Amino acid sequence: MVTVTPNASGFGAEITGLDIGQPLPADQLAAVKAAWAAHGVVWFPNQPLDHDQLEAFTLQFGDFGLDPYVKPLADRPHILEVRREPDETASVFGGAWHSDWSFQPMPPAATILHSKVVPPVGGDTEFADGCRAYEALSPVMRGFLDGLTTIHSATRPYGANGIYANEAPGRSMEIINCVEADSQQTHPLVRVHPVSGRKALFVNPIYTLGVAGMSEAESDNLLGFLYRHMLRDEFVYRHKWRPDMLILWDNRCCLHNATGGYDGHRRVMHRTTVAGEQPIPVFA
Repeated sequence: MVTVTPNASGFGAEITGLDIGQPLPADQLAAVKAAWAAHGVVWFPNQPLDHDQLEAFTLQFGDFGLDPYVKPLADRPHILEVRREPDETASVFGGAWHSDWSFQPMPPAATILHSKVVPPVGGDTEFADGCRAYEALSPVMRGFLDGLTTIHSATRPYGANGIYANEAPGRSMEIINCVEADSQQTHPLVRVHPVSGRKALFVNPIYTLGVAGMSEAESDNLLGFLYRHMLRDEFVYRHKWRPDMLILWDNRCCLHNATGGYDGHRRVMHRTTVAGEQPIPVFA
């Protein structure tokens, strides 16, 4: 029997009682999708998976997403290996708050991460709840934000002069920096979840360049306020990994951040994404 055990806040839940290495029966898949929509982040302990099983699990939620700027496994174009070696000095990949690929016209609905090698210390992943953060704002602020549009781009990390292009050599992952990453995409600042119907703040410090129609100072002040608000302790869940654990999170309403603290130890994760839809604005 599928058992869903949510965190006290309702944000994040553990799911047990099923084998995700096999195709899920219709009732179990429906239960997982319902938990994912309700809790934003769900995880499955003790689930050893090979590449075929990881891909098959992913495809039960939709088509593969498009993952640019990071070279995938040689024989698996839809699996990224998030690897950091014991002696590596490069910054932690994904080590800043973001929503995966929000610069795309249709950002991924889900990201899936499966643990292969878990360090004995550090390496936690933090998640922030964009729905509860939005709902905690005053009615006046919510009404103001509902009609705003934001500008997203991959230029900061992946542009021709981005962060990864200018770092010292020695990263075990191959990052692809190019001028295409400098392109821009607009999205609603507040998006409506297509399943739950809840509204969520859809901005992040890495890919959101600004608010359309505002001066730089106005935009910076507004976004700075929103980031401080979204990352308050009551909206954040810090996940501790164990070997053979899979996490499925919802990029439509969550931010996440990869933490460090495991220098001298290897950490290896395999990652896929599920294709999403064009973000739904409040005033569709």
